[in-house]
Parts: sequence; C-alpha cells; structure tokens
Amino acid sequence: MFIGGRYLPKLSYGYTFQNQTLLDFEVSANIYGSNLFHPFDSSQTEGDIKPYRAWGRHTGKQYEVRVGLQKIDFGTAMMLRSLQWFDEIDPRDPLKFTTGVYGVLGRYYFLNNANIWAWVLYGNENPRGFEVLTNKAEIPEFGGRIQYPIPRGEIAATYHHRNTSSEGFFGFPSYDNIPENRYALDGKWDVEVGLWFEAAYISKTKNVGMLTNQTYLTLGTDYTFGIGSGLNVTIEHLVSSHDEKAFDFENNSNVTATSIAYPLGFFDNINAMAYYSWKSEEVSFFINYEHQFKKLVGYVMAYYNQGTQSGIGTQYENSFSGPGVRLMLVYNH
Repeated sequence: MFIGGRYLPKLSYGYTFQNQTLLDFEVSANIYGSNLFHPFDSSQTEGDIKPYRAWGRHTGKQYEVRVGLQKIDFGTAMMLRSLQWFDEIDPRDPLKFTTGVYGVLGRYYFLNNANIWAWVLYGNENPRGFEVLTNKAEIPEFGGRIQYPIPRGEIAATYHHRNTSSEGFFGFPSYDNIPENRYALDGKWDVEVGLWFEAAYISKTKNVGMLTNQTYLTLGTDYTFGIGSGLNVTIEHLVSSHDEKAFDFENNSNVTATSIAYPLGFFDNINAMAYYSWKSEEVSFFINYEHQFKKLVGYVMAYYNQGTQSGIGTQYENSFSGPGVRLMLVYNH
C-alpha cells in the first residue's frame, strides 16, 4: 500500500513597464512525503522539500526571456513522446507534474506565427525522458528550436547538445565525458482527423555500445466522434532503436498507446489509456474518473501493469506491477 501527499506553494509577482514590457517572477516549492508499506511487515518512508520553480521572465511584444528553474517542453505527441527531452510528465498523471531544469530560455515570435527558441541549461544531472546516461552537470547544455506554420498545421526542427558520462554503467565502455547531439523533426496537421509525428536521432561521439545511437519515431492521430458530449479517441505508435551503428535497427522496440476520453458533464470526466509492447507482449491499462467539487477535485484511478513501464512515463505511483487502485484529492487555493 502506498500513501503520499504533495504541496506546491507558489508566489508570483509581475510588473508592467510604460513601454508595455512585462517583468514577472515565480517561486514555488515541492513539499512531499510518502510511505510504502506492507501491513504488519515493513515500510519505507520518503519525504523532502525541494525547489519546484524559481524563475524570472522579461516579456516584450514579440519575445520573452526566462531565467531560472523552469519547465521546458515541446513536441506534438501526447503519450509516447520522442521529444520528451527536458521533462518527466507521465501522460497518466492528471496533474502533469514534472521537475524543472535550470537554464535560460529565449523565444521570439514572428508575425506569421513562426517562432524561434534558444536555450542554455546548466547544473542538471538527473536523467530525463528516455535518457539513460547522466548529464555532466558542470558543462552547459545548449540548443534551439524553429516552429513554422504550414497549411492546416505546423512543423518544427530541434537541436540539442549535452555532455554525458557512462562511468558506473556495467557492461558498457566507461567514459567520463561523452559529447552528445540530438536532432529532431515534428509536425502536426488538422485534416478531418488530427495527425502528428515526432522523429528524433541522438548520437554520441564515443562508442558506448548500443547506447551510441538512438532513433525514435512517434506517429499519432486523434478524432472526436459525435457521440453524446464528444468521444475523443487518440492512437500513437512509437518505434525506437538503440544501436552501436547509426540506423542499424538491430535493438528496436514498438509500443502502441490508445487514449479514450469522454466528458460526462460539466463536473465529471472519464478517460482511459492502454499500452501494448510488441516485443515483450506486455499490456498496461489505466482508467481515471474525475469529479470537480466546489473547491476540490477528486480522482479515482484503476490500473493494471503487466510488466515494466519503459517509454510510458516516469511517475513512481504508476509504475507498480499488477492491478491497483489509486485515490487522489486535489485542493487549489
């Protein structure tokens, strides 16, 4: 049995100058505690207070610059995200909780809705998303992204550079510093149905076996059927490969995910997700019922995980094997 609680207090302040630019700040903390126990047997307690967000931002008519501990995410996929580079969002988590990254992010918005991103990250060590090797926190990471509107959609290109270390990883060549480059394309269109893709290629400059090159491709579609209040169905498929040689596809895997969401009324929603790993033939299922009270939001969730949750999400509460039920109550003030 698992019992936990989390509190995210937040302070924010903003000031608008006479030239209509805005300077604002946000500081929030992640205060949490949990207990995993077997009745009359053993228990494991964990708790801490950590910074959650701490940033300052200057915003102009067509630009913004944000400095500090912040959330950075992008891409078009919803469940199987090839571009989950800087966050830990679990698609099954109704709160979309994720730790932030330390860095500077700048964005410029053109009048035709195109935009350019540029970032520098520093002091981030823990792996994120599909990462296996740890970051070299003392070496800055940097990258950028261009998003451009096209007929009935949008397309984007992204690049990121970081340095990693394979020391301590048994079975792989050991290097203290491994430069890594990431390249990605993603796009989304609304043509009767929603269509999107994410493609990412990650290459290390040193040979670390099957971790030298990674390739990810996500294809997705969704459609809202005219049933009742609208039944939304989403399907995504992820192909991934980890190889010593680029695009060798010797160590590949395929995962398919489906999401169904239906609003039961103004205050009630229900959604379900299912995942299938083609290589291991493992199935995971998750269903969530949400009810909004006057000041509270309640969630009743049930899940079944046949095996490991690789490629699905990183939230600990959703990683237990077998069937389970999870109850959550959220109060916003």
